[in-house]
Amino acid sequence: MSEKVVLAYSGGLDTSAAVKWLQEKYGMDVIAVTIDVGNEKDFTLIKEKALKVGAKKAYVRDVRKEFAEDYIWKAIKANSMYEGVYPLATALARPLIAKVMVDIALEEGATAIAHGCTGKGNDQVRFDVGINTLAPHLKIIAPARQWGMTREQTMEYAQKWGIPVPISVKNPFSIDENLWGRSIECGLLEDPWNEPIPEVFAWTRPVEATPDAPEYLEVEFEQGVPVAVNGEKLSPMALIQKVHDIAGLHGVGRIDHVENRLVGIKSREIYEAPAAVVLIAAHQALEAMTLSKSQLRFKQMVEATYSDIIYNGLWFSALRQDLDAFIDSSQRFVSGTVRLKLSKGSFRVVGRKSPYSLYHKGMATYDKGDQFDPSSAVGFITLWGLQAKLQAQLQPILEEEKGNES
Repeated sequence: MSEKVVLAYSGGLDTSAAVKWLQEKYGMDVIAVTIDVGNEKDFTLIKEKALKVGAKKAYVRDVRKEFAEDYIWKAIKANSMYEGVYPLATALARPLIAKVMVDIALEEGATAIAHGCTGKGNDQVRFDVGINTLAPHLKIIAPARQWGMTREQTMEYAQKWGIPVPISVKNPFSIDENLWGRSIECGLLEDPWNEPIPEVFAWTRPVEATPDAPEYLEVEFEQGVPVAVNGEKLSPMALIQKVHDIAGLHGVGRIDHVENRLVGIKSREIYEAPAAVVLIAAHQALEAMTLSKSQLRFKQMVEATYSDIIYNGLWFSALRQDLDAFIDSSQRFVSGTVRLKLSKGSFRVVGRKSPYSLYHKGMATYDKGDQFDPSSAVGFITLWGLQAKLQAQLQPILEEEKGNES
C-alpha cells in the first residue's frame, strides 16, 4: 500500500503540477485538500480538477467562520499591520490552513503533508513551522522548493501531462486571496518602478470610476470586535463583506509596498484589503478614545511584535497566546461607534463615540463649561521640567571644571 500525502491544493499552477510530481517522485497517493478562507465562490470545479489531475481523494473544508472569529478578530484587536502597511491577510490564513491540513492528515493516516510554496517566499516558513509545531512526526514535502523548475518550465510540465492551469506567460501574476485581503505579485510587478496596470486590481475601483459623492460608514464595536455596520448587526463574514463592498466601491484599500521578507530579501507586493484597512483604522480611532496614553503606548509595542509573530509564522507559539491575554484585557472598554468618510480612493475617521470614552469635554473645552483649573499648570510644569532644568544648569559646569583640571 502506498504512503499517503496530504497536499494543500489551490487549483493553481504549482499545486496542480505537484499532484503528478508527487506521484512520479515519491509514488505516494495524493489527497488534495482545498480550504475555503473566503478565496473562492465555488470550489466544485477545483475539487473536480484535483481528481482529474490524479488525486485519490479531494476534500473541501469551509473554515471562513473560524477564520473570521479566531484569526481576523484577533488581528483587529491587535491592529495588526506588518511594517505599518500590510494587514497580513495571507499570513493570517496560513496557520489555520496548516491546522486543517494536520487534522486531515491524522484522519487519513497520512505520513506527509505537501504544499506549493517556493524556496524564497514566506509561506514555506508559515506552513513548515505550523505543521512541525502541531504534528512534528509528519514529513513535509514542498515540490516547488525541490523540483528546481522555473515558472515557464512548470507551465511546460503541466502542459506535458495535460493539466489545465489558470495562468499564462502573458498573465503571469501570482494571486492569493481570502476574506481579509488579496495579494498580487510576479510579472511586471517585480520591477518596483512599474506602476501596477489596471488588470492587477479586482476588488477596488480606480479613482476615476468611483462615485462623485462621498459615503459615510459607521462601524460599531463591542470589546474591540466589530459587530454592526450602519446600525445593522451582522455576522462576522457578512460584516467584512459589507465593509469590503463599500470601501472597494470608493477605491479604498490599494496597497503598494516594498516589504522585508522573513527569508532576508525585499519584495514588491501589491495588496487589496478594503475591509481590513477601514476596520483597523476605525478600531484604532476607538482605542484612542477609550484607552489611556500609557495603555496606548505600551500596546503599540505589543502590536508590532504581534504583527511580526503573524508574518513570521509563529502563530502557534506561547508568546502569541501571552500577548492575546494582554490584548483581550485592553479591549474591555473598547466599545462604541466610529464614523468614516470614504471618497475617491481615500477615507478618514470623522467621528467617534463610546460610553467608556476617556475624552472629557469639560476638561478639553476652551468655551463656557471649562472645568480645567489653569492654576494647577504652574506647579505641574515646574516639577515636570525640574530634571531638565537641573541637568542644564549643573552638567555644563561639571564639564567645564573637568576641562580646567586637565
